[in-house]
Amino acid sequence: MEITVYTDDSAFDALRPAWNPLLRRAPVNHVFYTWEWQVTWWNAYRPGDLRVLACHQDGQLIGIAPLFLSETDGRRTLQIIGCVDVTDYLDFIVDAQHLNAVYAAFADYFAARRDEFDALDFCNIPYDSPTRRMLPGLLEARGFRADVEQQEVCPIIELPADWAGYLRMLDKKQRHELRRKIRRAQGSEKAIDWYIVNGQHNLDEETAHFVRLMAASDPEKEAFLNDDNNLRFFRSIVPLLQERGWLQMKFLTVDDERAAAYINFIYGDRVMVYNSGHDHRDYADLSPGIVLLAYSIRHAIEQGYQHYDFLRGDEAYKYRMGGRDNPVMNIRAS
Repeated sequence: MEITVYTDDSAFDALRPAWNPLLRRAPVNHVFYTWEWQVTWWNAYRPGDLRVLACHQDGQLIGIAPLFLSETDGRRTLQIIGCVDVTDYLDFIVDAQHLNAVYAAFADYFAARRDEFDALDFCNIPYDSPTRRMLPGLLEARGFRADVEQQEVCPIIELPADWAGYLRMLDKKQRHELRRKIRRAQGSEKAIDWYIVNGQHNLDEETAHFVRLMAASDPEKEAFLNDDNNLRFFRSIVPLLQERGWLQMKFLTVDDERAAAYINFIYGDRVMVYNSGHDHRDYADLSPGIVLLAYSIRHAIEQGYQHYDFLRGDEAYKYRMGGRDNPVMNIRAS
């Protein structure tokens, strides 16, 4: 078994052919782990120096630790590419048939190079990841002190077979409220419609409308979009994931004016709600954000998806819509 360490952008070119095929053999597979996401994030932010570890056995790639080394106030920390903002899940990418050997090899690497960093800080690790289960113990066996803490939650709806089944999942008050909002929108004198952006639309124009609604919906989102790095990342990742078939941008219109929008990732058996925007000022009485969310959940059920993932954050609406907490963990070691 051999570990190759990449310290510059050549990592992405060298590993590209085998990256996503390895990910498909990993026990946990999210869009945030794909080559497309990782290289786009790195090109937008570059918060340190690359330390991408690639583990090969008999010429086959069986593990990637996509890391970078950052320094703050003289403290050097190894982190996962994507940490912490804009990326909801992060992890090592390891072939499910080689978990023990690969994690041991990565732990050996960290132990042998302790003089090159002061801490390991791996954020956004899914609770069901083998990284959470295996890596801390391997590090402690090599003299590290490792701590595993819950960082945040990702509320997730386990989707039923049909819309009626979904409504039955909600508590009585929320079920009544959701039905009322949908009826009010559908009964409005204004023309209510919704659509998913596809090849017949101009993606640049639709993205511009999304950004406008996103900024209008929340001061924090507006501040996020005022950061050049964030905007560069957003404008790069949207067309790339749309091309791959992993992104779903949808709008609700009122009299042909865009009133609400969502960007979801569709990957495997999961729909992930990445971001949203809506017009409070002109259309609040029609609850366009919630109505579009309900349409989106119904569409996901009809398309046969199993999980509707609200991603990180414990906002109240996620629970009203049926989400249940799934922990996201942080692993620290020094």
